[in-house]
Amino acid sequence: MLIANAVGERGFLWPVADRPYFLAAFAALCFLGGNMNPRSLLVAGVLTMTAAASFAAAHASDEVAATADARVAAESAKANAFFERVFDENVARSPMTETQLGLKKDYDKWDDLSEQKALEDFSLTVQQLAELKRSINFEALDDQTKVSYRLFARQTEEAIEGWRWRYHNYPLEQMGGLHSQVPAFLINYHRVDNAADARAYIARLRGMAPLFDQIVAMIQTRQTKGVLPPKFVFGLVLESCHEVVTGEPFDQSGKPSPLWEDAQAKIGALKDVDAATRQQLLTDARAALVEAVQPAYAKLIGVLEAQEKVATTDDGVWKLPDGDDYYKFRLRSSTTTKMTPEEVHQLGLREVARIHHEMQAIMQRVGFKGDLQAFFKHVKESDEFYYPTTPEGKAAYLKRAQQIIDEMNARLDEFFGVKPKAPLLVKVVEPFREKGSAGAFYEEPAPDGSRPGVYYVNTVDMRGVPIFEMETLAHHEAIPGHHMQIAISQELQGIPRFRKYGGNTAYVEGWALYAEYFPKEFGYYQDPMMDFGRLYDELLRAVRLVVDTGLHAKHWTREQVMDYFRQNTPNPERDIFTETNRYIVWPGQATAYKVGMLKIVELRELAKKGLGPKFDLRAYHDLVLKDGALPMDLLEENVRAWIARRK
Repeated sequence: MLIANAVGERGFLWPVADRPYFLAAFAALCFLGGNMNPRSLLVAGVLTMTAAASFAAAHASDEVAATADARVAAESAKANAFFERVFDENVARSPMTETQLGLKKDYDKWDDLSEQKALEDFSLTVQQLAELKRSINFEALDDQTKVSYRLFARQTEEAIEGWRWRYHNYPLEQMGGLHSQVPAFLINYHRVDNAADARAYIARLRGMAPLFDQIVAMIQTRQTKGVLPPKFVFGLVLESCHEVVTGEPFDQSGKPSPLWEDAQAKIGALKDVDAATRQQLLTDARAALVEAVQPAYAKLIGVLEAQEKVATTDDGVWKLPDGDDYYKFRLRSSTTTKMTPEEVHQLGLREVARIHHEMQAIMQRVGFKGDLQAFFKHVKESDEFYYPTTPEGKAAYLKRAQQIIDEMNARLDEFFGVKPKAPLLVKVVEPFREKGSAGAFYEEPAPDGSRPGVYYVNTVDMRGVPIFEMETLAHHEAIPGHHMQIAISQELQGIPRFRKYGGNTAYVEGWALYAEYFPKEFGYYQDPMMDFGRLYDELLRAVRLVVDTGLHAKHWTREQVMDYFRQNTPNPERDIFTETNRYIVWPGQATAYKVGMLKIVELRELAKKGLGPKFDLRAYHDLVLKDGALPMDLLEENVRAWIARRK
């Protein structure tokens, strides 16, 4: 036939995928039938050549598209291989991170805290960023890998900028200083599954002596540069240090110290060792505590007592060299926005006023007679709102907290398509760190499932964890807050590990505060006092905007902050004490909660307005959670793109 000859003469065949072009030409000839006069032949020829030309153009377009797709896939694979290699490089430089990730590599070692190691880490960060920009073509990446590129570049650029401020922190402070982090790390992260793990545990006990020498060097270096914590910090840190080395084998009190109790429990639970080996391990652990741990703490305590004598009562970081610029950096880093201290301060004042108004409505609903200050006094002083600070009261609190979590778990499918696989444990804060710790906090699970996520409750004083706050606190720290977000992030597929295990405060804490807020729309907080508890916690986050910027940008004193708390919140004195102290040693961090939460709510309302009946809350929540912790601007880009696609 004519077509066969024409195609054959052009030197190519019709592949199966291009049969529509062949059929179009064949149909043209069939339509002309047998009337193959010259004009008909001309028309047929034109139709045939048109079909052939269409095929050739489409075929070329397909080849170009396939080549482009292959180039994008290859460049994205190269970028992701880079991210994974860098993640492994960085983790391998931190034995403590390896342990937190469930790895038993370098299981007998601590991180190197020396100045030389810090310089090496900084140089490596600079090299990694340069390699990324030199070797990866951003424009040739797929959308998800572009997000990874931008996140990696932003994080490393921030780390490089932060090198200027490397001495502007307090290695020892009451919230989570190394003096308490080190024993807490051994107790909570170092698993002992066999005799080798036990020996690694004992080696780490021995290694606390050189580790604490490095800690001493860190705080002394900062002192020479004019960086000392405020005076109040020293009493709290010293008390915590003494708690670690109180009890057997450090004294004859008859009560085991926290580390000795932990070592005995872990070694005693071993099933693969004989009695003689178990006894030898216990003997070695006891010797390490007496010969290494006790002298390490004694030396540290001596240095702290000397520094306490010269410390001042100035609290804000404005007192540090270039302190105003440092605070602006911390604020940008925490909120992932460009908000100025004054903008954050004014936002806080507006939010405090709004929440006060909503609290007054609840006050009227429960029939309280008096003003808001009188109502605050009532909830602070009435025993009905608190479990007693007794073993029974603490146990009752933990039981009820678990019930609240179970009740939320039962309805989780209404709000989420994706749910965490990692288990969750509710636990009290250990005695050696309870006096300086917050009322509650969360620690992430091990990625390999060997350690659950933990919702910690500080029961040192039950007035610090009121009953009316229980529902919102469990939503924040556990489900659907921190445990939901962090466990899901660790379990995500198709994104590099630095995104799974990284984060920023605005996203992580913003999500947790949003997790307190949205259940109200679905029937939670029916008890008006539980709804007051929700506002109680939201008010705390609004006050943080005011007092954090007040401390560090407006030169407020510690007493001014505590007075602002007393006048504007119903928080008990111990809560006011620990919260104020926290903002002083963690500048900027506490501002991120409200900023992040407001952005997540703002984007949800944007999606509702843009999508109308197409809006799906489950899909929105999964969208927010599916990429790990993103800065607020990248999260907004994701949401806007999602709205456009669903439209």
